[in-house]
Amino acid sequence: MKSFFLRHLPLAAFITTAALAGAPEGKTLYASKCQGCHGPNGEGKDAIAKMFKVTMQPLSSKEVQAKSDADIKKAITTGQGKMKPVPGLSGSQVADLVAHMRTLKK
Repeated sequence: MKSFFLRHLPLAAFITTAALAGAPEGKTLYASKCQGCHGPNGEGKDAIAKMFKVTMQPLSSKEVQAKSDADIKKAITTGQGKMKPVPGLSGSQVADLVAHMRTLKK
């Protein structure tokens, strides 16, 4: 059993590192493209929610974090509810934003 974990530990580290590889770039993008509405830590801004008459789930919430990467990418690129799509992002930049969002998990 111990040897199993020792053999697979590098693989787990690689997968974790690969999953968060774009997080630093995503943080920079988040600050310029998302923070205005979602707040610096993804908590959502009450004034924006009130103006649009919506409830904003914190990006760190279990409900948001349970969404697939594909669903989050779709919300970023096509919009969701009253949220408009974020224009001018490449596919890799969208992936970077998702990687950063995953770091907000509680």
